[in-house]
Parts: sequence; structure tokens; C-alpha cells
Amino acid sequence: MRRSPRDNALSQRHLTRRGLLTAGVQAAILGGLALRMRFLQVQQADQFRFLAEENRINIRLIPPARGEIFDRTGRIIARNVPSYRITMTREEAGDPETVLTRLAQIVTLDPEETAAALEEMRRRRGDTPVTVAERITWEELSRVAVNAPALPGVTPEVGLSRAYPLGLDFTHVVGYVGPVSDYDLNRIENPDQLLRLPRFQIGKVGVEAREEARLRGKAGVKRVEVNAAGRVMRELDRKEGNPGSDLQLTIDHMLQNYVQARLGEESAAAVVIDTETGDLLAIASSPTFDPNLFVNGISTTDYNALLENDHRPLVAKSVQGLYPPGSTFKMVTALAALDNDIITTEDTYNCKGFLEVHSNRFHCWKRAGHGNVNLARSLRESCDVFYYELALETGIENISAMARQLGIGAGYDIPMSAVKAGVAPTKSWKLRTKGAEWVVGDSVNAAIGQGFVLASPLELAVMTARIASGRAITPRLLKSVDGVEQPSGAGQPLGLNENHLRTVRKAMFDVSNHTRGTAFSSRIVAPGFRMAGKTGTSQVRRITEAERRRGVSRNEDLPWERRDHALFVDFAPFDDPKIAVAVVVEHGGGGSTAAAPIARDITLQALYGDDPPLAAYPAKDRARIKAQQARLRQLRPPPPEDRPTRA
Repeated sequence: MRRSPRDNALSQRHLTRRGLLTAGVQAAILGGLALRMRFLQVQQADQFRFLAEENRINIRLIPPARGEIFDRTGRIIARNVPSYRITMTREEAGDPETVLTRLAQIVTLDPEETAAALEEMRRRRGDTPVTVAERITWEELSRVAVNAPALPGVTPEVGLSRAYPLGLDFTHVVGYVGPVSDYDLNRIENPDQLLRLPRFQIGKVGVEAREEARLRGKAGVKRVEVNAAGRVMRELDRKEGNPGSDLQLTIDHMLQNYVQARLGEESAAAVVIDTETGDLLAIASSPTFDPNLFVNGISTTDYNALLENDHRPLVAKSVQGLYPPGSTFKMVTALAALDNDIITTEDTYNCKGFLEVHSNRFHCWKRAGHGNVNLARSLRESCDVFYYELALETGIENISAMARQLGIGAGYDIPMSAVKAGVAPTKSWKLRTKGAEWVVGDSVNAAIGQGFVLASPLELAVMTARIASGRAITPRLLKSVDGVEQPSGAGQPLGLNENHLRTVRKAMFDVSNHTRGTAFSSRIVAPGFRMAGKTGTSQVRRITEAERRRGVSRNEDLPWERRDHALFVDFAPFDDPKIAVAVVVEHGGGGSTAAAPIARDITLQALYGDDPPLAAYPAKDRARIKAQQARLRQLRPPPPEDRPTRA
């Protein structure tokens, strides 16, 4: 059947409409695709180019050079040295165990270090490099570099490590660095990404730890091109970081070496401070140890040996050790009594060997007593009863206030680890810390530096410097940072009566120079160098009445740990004080026999700047001193290398 012309026209019209609709849809789709392609190829070109490059370009941190540390003369005491190591990145290695097996055929790997590295790779992100071998030789590093194509993910690296050329002398002051541990990361909020680099070293103790922020510096960055196996092909560009700051300490390395050697193997500490500036010229603790052992991780055997040593070599006794100051505290009590008009320089007390207070006997070190004693003689011969009497009249609040004014209990902010503050006790202090009321016997004990009174060797040196200068000397350990001088510790006048200070100084002079002075045998005889000092002996055990009746045991007859601590403080020269010295010998026995000879030798060495002439010593000591000087000279550090320092 034939369609009518009208039907044909209508059908044609419908087909044209569908064609146009289909063409429109197709045109819209093609237009959308074209716009999308233009957007991706033109507007998003940089982003996709960056994403493509990211697959072959890595951005890596450049560790900064750690700041170096120098003594006051410019001698380097903590330096950076080249260190060769091999790292591996798990993502780039694919199968770390297989790659390590190949690596072991090229260089010698320690099985324990290898196992530890594999464990660390499992714990850390896949793109984090992990050290698999360190302290390798240049030849081993070269072999790894030559065989690089067969070792995906393995990178030979040349970095910097820390070294301490003067070894044992500065251990307790400068401290040491070590690899960043999980403990270090956990205790730092928002840790610097540098700390996540393999075996990156940070300060663990001492100046290295306290000045970490200054010493570390700021990291640089570099872009490197890598191939499909993760092997670095070339470096594209880099931006250098900022090296750490160089620090100069106030310590004189030659004096520090002498002090450390003179203390020997005693469990002891000594501090030498400049009475004009507060500069710490030497601050030593013994026994000591080699800080280089800790730089790359100390062995369990070596560490246990340090832990088990009863002389506690890991402790910086000069600032961490708190000791009853014994009779070295008597200057505090004397000045408190004078300052509060309790006594005059001519007033006397009678010492019959003990003082009875509320049915309790407090004994003098001299069993027969000293008889009538004034202030000068009480210090010269160290009469205890005189200070028991002063305590009853002066009171603990006045004594403690004077102790704080002279530097006891301050806990100075010097960049060493765990600097402790001593104790200048008061009634409220005892109630707060001991939960008990203060009693008269507490004051009597405190007056002679026993009981609750505690001080560090650093505080005792500051106390002596303040008495010598009449100023609020503050210890300074950091002399300059990148050549910029740090604030002086000279301090302002203490405001104490100069006549009172003069009286105490003269009595201290007699301690060392009067024939009946407790330190007369350790005097300095060189004109213009004579010292003023004070001996101290602090008990570490209680002496019972039964023991007193049968005779107090001599220190040399007791086990070492039950012997008294020996102390001595001094300043010199007496007429123009330049330095103050404090020495504490743990369980050394008497201050006059154990501590005073050491302090005298240190004082002379500091004043002369080298071995003093034998004529500076009493004639009876000269043969012994000559032999001692020869022995200690063997322990002196070699001359410094001719090596420029970093500006």
C-alpha cells in the first residue's frame, strides 16, 4: 500500500527531528570531552607534570653540620668527623632480606645489626632509610657504590659523626651525643624531621643536650632523580641549611685536664671559679669515662661496668652531688650572727668538748674542747661548740637566709645535666618536706653544716667566691655563641658589712697559714699567692654514745662507704682574690688530710697557669710534689692540631 504524500512529509519531519537531537547529544558529548581535555592538558598540566615527576624525583633532607664546642683558649673539645655508613629503604629494596644477602657478599655485616635493621624497617614507614651498617671503611663504601645496580634501595652515605678529642676530661661537662631513640622521639612534641633520619645524633647529656637547639642547626633539602629501582641517578638541585652554632666554654682545657688528673680515681669533684667574672675555669668529677663510647651506642658490657662501679662515674658530682657541707658552712653561720648583731668579733664561748641541749649532747670534734673561743679562732681551729651556741641565739631562719644570700640552695642554670639545688632548710621547709616540726637540735646541727643542710661542690665554690669578692657572683659556663660574648656573672654587691667579711676572710687565711689552723699543712708559701680556706668533714653515719665511750672509730678502719666526706674551700691570692676552689672527696675521711692537699695543688696550678715552682710549696712537700708533677704531666693532652675553626 502506497503512503500518501502527507504521511511521507510527516515521517520525514520526525526523522529530521531525531537526527538533530542525536547530533546535538553527540556534539554535547564531544564538546564536553574537548573541554575536559583542554582542562587537563592546559590548566592542570603543571599538577600532572609534578605528579609524574614525583614518581622519579625524591626530596631529601640534608643534615646540617653540628656546631662545635671549644674551650676558653679556642681548643676544640667536641668536633665533627666523617662517618661512612650504608642505609636501605624498604620500598625501594622490594625484598630487603634478599638485598641484604647480596650486600653481605660485598661488605661484612654484623648479624645483630642486620636483624635490628630488618626489625626497624618493619616498624618504620617504607620510605624511611634505615642504617644497616655503620663505621665502615672507605674501601667498603666504594665497593657498595660500584655494585649499586644489583642493590636496589641501598645507599652508601658519607655523613658526620661526633668525636671528643680530649676524651675523659670533659665528659661530665660537655656530655655526648648518640643516635635518636624511640624514647627521644616520644618525649619531644612535634619532633624535627631531622630526628627521623637514620642514626641522626642528638645530645644526650651535658652541654650537648642542654644546648641541642643551638648546636643542631637547620636542615637543607635536595631534589634527586631516581630510576625505577629507586637508585639515585643525579642531583637536580639543593638548598643548603644552616649549620649549628659554635659554642665556646669558659673552661680552660689545660686546667681541666690537671684537675681531672689530680682527682685521679677518687670519688670526688672539684670546681674552680673566677671571683671577678663568675667564669667556671674547671669543673670536674671523678672517676670519669670516655664519651666516645656512647656516640654510636655503647656495648652492654661497657655500660654495665659503669653502672656497677660504686664510685658512680656516670654522675656529674660537681653539680648533681649534694653533700652536707660540714665545717665549710661555718662561715655562713658566722656571717648570719654578725649581720644580725648576735655577736661581735671579740665575743667568746667556752668549749668543753660538747654542748648539752635539752638533755642531748652535741659534741665537738676535739674531745677535750677548745676552751674560750672567739670567732676568729673558732674558724681557724673549727670549733663546733662555738657554732652550736651561735645557732641557739641566731636561729635557723637567719642562718638559712644568709646561706641563700651566699649561694646555697640556688641550683644555678648552667648548661649541664641535672644541676641540683642544695638545701638551706627552714622551719616551713621541714614541715612541708618532712611533715614534722622544727626542733632546736635541727638548728644546732645545721650551724655546722650537718643535719638537713646540703650543698653541691658548685654551690660551695660560689659561696667562697662571694665571700672573697663581696659580690653576688653567678657561675658562667658559656663564654660565647658564634663569637658573641655571653653575659658576665660578676654580679652586684651583696650588701654585707665589709668589716664582717674582712673578719671572716682573715680567719680563713689563718686556717691555712696559722700554725694551729686546720689546713696549715696544705698552705701555700709563695709570697703573693697565699690562700684563705676552710676545711670540712661531714658525717655519713651516726656515732652512738656507746661508740664515743669506747672511742670513735677512725675513718681508715671503716668500710669505704661509711667513711666521712672530706671537703675544702679556698680563695686566692688572699690580698687580691682571683679564683675560688671547692673540693669534695666522697668518703675521703678528714677535710684537712684528703681534700685540702688537692685544693691547694689545684689553686696553685690555676694561679700559675702551669706547674708552679716547687718553692710555692712547704719544704716537706717538695719531693712528693716533684714526683706528682712528673706523673701528672704524662696525662696532659697533646698539642692542638693546626686546624681552622668554623666562623
